[in-house]
Amino acid sequence: MAGKIAFELVSPERLLESSEADMVVVPGSEGDFGVLPGHVPLISTLRPGVIAIYDAGTVRQRIMVTGGFAEVSNDRLTVLVEEAMPLADVSVTQLEGKLRQAQEALAEATDPAARESAEKQVLMAQSLRRAYDFYATR
Repeated sequence: MAGKIAFELVSPERLLESSEADMVVVPGSEGDFGVLPGHVPLISTLRPGVIAIYDAGTVRQRIMVTGGFAEVSNDRLTVLVEEAMPLADVSVTQLEGKLRQAQEALAEATDPAARESAEKQVLMAQSLRRAYDFYATR
C-alpha cells in the first residue's frame, strides 16, 4: 500500500504532533491496532499505553498516553488525549510517583465518587508502568 497516513495528536491545550507516517499503532481499549493509508473509518477509545509511529519499517517515535479517543477517516488518524509525552522523556521515578499519589488518594477517599475516581487513577498508573516496562527496552 503506497502513501502515508496523516497523524495528529491533540490534547485539550494544544496540538502535540502533526506528521505523516507509514503506520501508526495505537493502544485501543480492545487491543492495539495499526492504522495504514486506506484504513477503514472507525472511532475507538484508547487505554493508557504507547502510540508507535512507524516510517520505513522502524519506529520513529513512541508516545505514552493516558487514554483518549482515536478517529480514523480516509488517510487520517486523529488521536485526542488528556495527557501525552514522548516515551523517551518518561522515567520510572515519574511513573512510581504517579502510582504512589493515586494509591494515597485511594487510601484517603471517603465517599464513593472519590473512591471510584482514585481507583481509576491507580489502574491508569499501573497500566502506564506496564506499558513503560514493555516498550522502554525495545
